[in-house]
Amino acid sequence: MSNQAKTKYPFIGLAGNIGVGKTTFTTRMAERQGWAPFFESVSDNPYLGDFYGDMKRWSFNLQIYFLHKRFESHLDMSKTKSGVIQDRTIYEDVEIFARNLHEMGNLSDRDWENYCGLFSAMTSFLKKPDLIVYLRASTDTLLSRIHSRGREYEQSIDPEYLHSLNISYDKWISSVKEYPVLTIETDEFNIFNDTDHYIEIEDRILKSIS
Repeated sequence: MSNQAKTKYPFIGLAGNIGVGKTTFTTRMAERQGWAPFFESVSDNPYLGDFYGDMKRWSFNLQIYFLHKRFESHLDMSKTKSGVIQDRTIYEDVEIFARNLHEMGNLSDRDWENYCGLFSAMTSFLKKPDLIVYLRASTDTLLSRIHSRGREYEQSIDPEYLHSLNISYDKWISSVKEYPVLTIETDEFNIFNDTDHYIEIEDRILKSIS
């Protein structure tokens, strides 16, 4: 894809752990740039509550649901005649969440291999993002934000699970070669109050895709 095409219809993927602030950031940048926002299917997800109660039983179901919804969003994004910004990317599904569940013993070898095969087949049809923005935060910061936003199904999240996801994110981001990545540290960043800092981050993103 040419630089001109990237600038005309940029595709930004926001990556980051649970509670880091992806949805708020997606909403704000889409509004300011006139881009189309695409959000993760969370509030209407029929598996999340069961998953946090019994990860081993519901891991495969949850990951297939997310993969299905993310693939649909990706197809819709490819038809959108404007810039797009996505709240969590399809690549995190396999590299962070499914892989982590497999390593924890909550996703069997058989289900992991099945999932990876499906992921590879589906993503072979998809356009890659022009930039992935990794919003990073410590486990303590994530726990504080999760608590403050008060989603009932998230209150039982194990801090060790969040920490293991953070380790997986850092490992993945350090090894990505297929698309550019911009890492933003958010421990000291409050998107609701730190307007100047937000604008600085936004400028960095726009320069990265220009």
